[in-house]
Amino acid sequence: MSKTPIYRIKGLSHQYHSSPVLEIDELTIPGHSIIGLAGPNGSGKTTLLKMLAFIEKPSSGTIWFDGKEAEPFSPLVRFQVTYLPQLPYLMKRTVMDNVTYGLKIRKDQGDHRLKGYEALSMVGLSGDELANRKWFELSGGEMQRVALAARLILKPRVLLLDEPTANVDENSSRLIRKAALLAREKWNTTLLIAGHDMDWLMSICDDIIYLFQGQITGRGRHNILFGPFQQNSEGGWEQTIGDFQRFAVTRPPSENSVAVILSSDMHITPQNDSIPGKGNAVKGVLTNLRIETFRNTVVATVMVDGFCFIVDLSEDQKHNPNLYPGREVFLSFHPKDIKWQQP
Repeated sequence: MSKTPIYRIKGLSHQYHSSPVLEIDELTIPGHSIIGLAGPNGSGKTTLLKMLAFIEKPSSGTIWFDGKEAEPFSPLVRFQVTYLPQLPYLMKRTVMDNVTYGLKIRKDQGDHRLKGYEALSMVGLSGDELANRKWFELSGGEMQRVALAARLILKPRVLLLDEPTANVDENSSRLIRKAALLAREKWNTTLLIAGHDMDWLMSICDDIIYLFQGQITGRGRHNILFGPFQQNSEGGWEQTIGDFQRFAVTRPPSENSVAVILSSDMHITPQNDSIPGKGNAVKGVLTNLRIETFRNTVVATVMVDGFCFIVDLSEDQKHNPNLYPGREVFLSFHPKDIKWQQP
């Protein structure tokens, strides 16, 4: 990751039909980094990606690219930044024609077919098998990866991905992750990835930016609970997780408040006893364990009724044979550890 920012944003604001959808006072994105954008539907993730792709101009504010002020379709950013929407569009041509189209537009003089084979290989597809296949003969996962190959062939300085794993199977998701990491390794590409799959985002991103109602509510590898929060019959406050489970929280400062819980303040155990903050536990499944060498810790990913949480394991838990992927666990935190933020 470079210390020099590839993007700098100041006073960014955007409206659709006079309704504000994005308000960002200031933001920097380091070069050569992989940054995730997380938040509920309508939080502004796609709008921000379009601003950073320079395909849509903000209502107000300034975006600097590589230290220079940039606007849509300016020579500074043309062919430097490429964007893959959630539902990729393929031309009614062969796979190879789709993958190499950008090279033709750029008037690249190299061997387009060879480069097309290399780009397809990066996303786990065989040029021999797919080069002459028509666009309508592809599965959803193949279509997504062909569209990604059409971006990778340009060796972009910045690659923006909008929900790249939303409509693909697990194997395609894994291959998309591999291709994204390879782009950074080979070309120092900076990636910004919007997604709902927090487990996937955590596995690839250096940093995660959380958006809510068009504003940044947090940044880092921590847990976010979005409102609204409910007051129960006893006067306490809580957040429903899934259909039946609930987390107790302290009183939110406002109805739009966002609860932030650090991964170091989350706890898991195989049993529903001896839990710190007992009485505030929900049942989930431990889906992943990974080592974060730069923090010298082991991080667990726990899914609770479709919600993803990350937990730093204690020294004792790192050696607990009863904590393994697929194991049912209980997840808890103490309400006093919540850090409230306003969008």
